Amino acid sequence: MNRVRQLVHADKVYRMGYTGKNIRVVALDTGVYLHPDIRGNVKLFLDFIAGKTICYDDNGHGTHVAGIICGNGRLKGIAPQSQLIMLKVLEKDGGGKTKNVIRGLEWVIQHHREQRIRILNFSVGFLPGAHSEEQRKILEMLEQLWDEGVTVVTAAGNNGPKEGTVTAPGISRKVITVGASDDGMKSAFFQSGYSGKGPTECCIIKPEIYAPGTNIVSLDNKGSLYVKKSGTSMATPVVSAALALALEKNPYLRPEELKLKLYQSAKRERSLQKGWGLLQVDKLLDLV
Repeated sequence: MNRVRQLVHADKVYRMGYTGKNIRVVALDTGVYLHPDIRGNVKLFLDFIAGKTICYDDNGHGTHVAGIICGNGRLKGIAPQSQLIMLKVLEKDGGGKTKNVIRGLEWVIQHHREQRIRILNFSVGFLPGAHSEEQRKILEMLEQLWDEGVTVVTAAGNNGPKEGTVTAPGISRKVITVGASDDGMKSAFFQSGYSGKGPTECCIIKPEIYAPGTNIVSLDNKGSLYVKKSGTSMATPVVSAALALALEKNPYLRPEELKLKLYQSAKRERSLQKGWGLLQVDKLLDLV
């Protein structure tokens, strides 16, 4: 995470006093283990798989994502004082049933105002060939949340490097889709260039924004340990947390305004030709 914070210039923002304090992010994932580094940041846990009431993560993906957003111990996330609501909609193998994702999104639609949810982190994507009706339903729900003021941040998927490989729901015109800026690094998990590339079938440029996603060290779902993971699932919470910092500074910004500020503040790089560029947290906060 130290490398990530340096690459996106987050440390400059902390010196200004911004930490994402009191900004609520909801994540739909594999659950969350109450690692010491996030124990005080997790405000609510709901289990749409087994109905358990005590926090758990039988895969580890969700806990890793949570640490990137709001780790506040030995490992510092991008927005270390933001608040997390975790909805477990994915199973032990990291996969899941669409009906559980839909149930989770229905809960967010019903409760986002009373729970003061500002950002939805969706490090989940459909496998190629997934049923189009399922995709359509989830896209509609995410776009409804966007229209109601929840900034939706999704992963581009890990099916690159060819064009047209961004997975749903990252193909939505409205949501912010995140690619991995460092997918050329050597990784034990994916081939070089794994980050999904646009354009979409509707000729929309995707992903819009990039952040580091390869060999990211974050929280493990056992003890007080840390683990390394790669993927656009890791890049996505970097952007979600950066937006939490921006909303702490200016809580009145709507999703479309945040998206414009990301565009205006991104660092254009030759290696990131398909989108706006690399996330720059300091410049983003200068603009909000």
